[in-house]
Order: sequence, then C-alpha cells, then structure tokens
Amino acid sequence: MSNTVELTLELPPSLTKDETQTLLAIKLYETGHLSLGQAAELAGYSKRAFLEVLGHHQVPVFNYSPEDLRKELGL
Repeated sequence: MSNTVELTLELPPSLTKDETQTLLAIKLYETGHLSLGQAAELAGYSKRAFLEVLGHHQVPVFNYSPEDLRKELGL
C-alpha cells in the first residue's frame, strides 16, 4: 500500500498545472526523493522523454560523487 498526499496550490497565471508537476518531479528526482520512473510518471512523461526534460533543465541523470565515480571507473 503506497502513501499518497494530495496538495492544493494556487498557482500564478504564468504557470500551468502541467508545468508545475514537471518542475516538482524534476526537483524531487534531483534531490533523490523519487526514482527516474516515479518522477517521469508524476510529470506525465515516459522515462525516455523525462530524460530529455532533465537534460533541458541541466539536471544530471547520473549523480555520482567524485569518489563514487572513481570507484565506478576503477580508478
């Protein structure tokens, strides 16, 4: 059973519901609160399309610390 929270916001006219959901999904992915699949679903995109959205917003898909990257590369 998953826990969900309903949130009601009054948005400025310059933001649509879809834009807000996408921006929220990006930030939740970036901070590690959602997986790629969860964030893509929240934003209403496929995983592949959400990867493109992340790139457009300059959010790295792979978030390795320098030490983790060295380990991963065998350095």
